Amino acid sequence: MLELSKACTEASVEIDRNLAPAGLGRSSADISGRSGPPRRKLLCMTRNYACLLFLACMFVPLAVTAQTGGDGNVGSITANIRQLRKLPDDERATATKQLALEIRRLPDDAKKLDLAVGLASLATEGDFGQGTLQEVALTLAQVIQKHPLPEKGGPPPDAPYMELAQLVRYEHVQVSLDDPQFTRALARLEADDRQRQDANFTLADLHGRQWTLKALKGKVVLLNFWATWCPPCRKEMPDLEALGKQFEAQGLIILSITDDDPDKVKSYIQKQNITYPVLLDAGSKLNAQFRIQGIPKSFLYDRNGKLVSQAIDMRTRKQFLKMLESAGLRE
Repeated sequence: MLELSKACTEASVEIDRNLAPAGLGRSSADISGRSGPPRRKLLCMTRNYACLLFLACMFVPLAVTAQTGGDGNVGSITANIRQLRKLPDDERATATKQLALEIRRLPDDAKKLDLAVGLASLATEGDFGQGTLQEVALTLAQVIQKHPLPEKGGPPPDAPYMELAQLVRYEHVQVSLDDPQFTRALARLEADDRQRQDANFTLADLHGRQWTLKALKGKVVLLNFWATWCPPCRKEMPDLEALGKQFEAQGLIILSITDDDPDKVKSYIQKQNITYPVLLDAGSKLNAQFRIQGIPKSFLYDRNGKLVSQAIDMRTRKQFLKMLESAGLRE
């Protein structure tokens, strides 16, 4: 366990260094990149429960193998996955879909599952098309079916099942997998959403103003969980700023929530000229209440306080607009 933890930490540092020039970094395989404890650090890098598995099992052990290249082998696929965040979105969509197909053609072994989870975790960072997500989900489902993991006997379900369940529930892909752990993963997400529907909080923003979620009925409220060290979080903030101003007259309130260092948050917000409220979640209590396992995450409540939409990863302006439509806001 000590060696695994060390490998994961070193991998996260290396990935931070490689991805920083591209302006990306967060998430989709569930690892976080916080300048805090290693576990939180590993959690933003790629979303949910997945990145820890992927980085530990793939990025570190295969660092040398990946340099050898070669189409369709584990090393070249790993190297190409590591380059995805550096690609323009249109190229990234094509590359992601191709990688999903290449993973399917690999010989059956344990690393195939790690690759499928890692790719799935990255496929939701933006808008790469429903067709791409569908292929990624099919690949993950097929690999899980051939390599089912032993029952752990308790929550949460293993990373591959949670990753696939999120794609099905929130990205609306279609898969067929008769596995009790997958069923439990879907049930876990449903329970999480019930908790988010009933959630309430009162937090102060950077200016000391108190915000209470349940007191905002009559408004459309978008909660966005983020941190300064999370590149995908930073990437979507200009769109949130523009949308907040565009729909302010229609009753949209954006509340940005972070458990990051307050001084770093204040400095970053000032430099970026962000005007929507930024709330400080000291002790990560609200992160725990909303079951946040990776960031960015966004939750949209309509005027009646109903949770009508959510984003499990970074969203584009177009995707945010679609979310807002579900609460009755249109351009």
